[in-house]
Amino acid sequence: MTDEQDRPKAGGGRAAERAERERRLAQALRDNLRRRKAQTRAKADDNGPGGQAKPDDPQRSG
Repeated sequence: MTDEQDRPKAGGGRAAERAERERRLAQALRDNLRRRKAQTRAKADDNGPGGQAKPDDPQRSG
């Protein structure tokens, strides 16, 4: 009788797995947002004062 009480219920681990997956995904989203913000800041710094592109920037000069 105690054996049945000690065993986890079928599917009981699924909730924990799902919670762990959601935690990992949330962390990945936060990391991705930080990385994108850093890239945006670096790109803005490269553009010089006033947010204008440098003349030698081939993507911006037209």
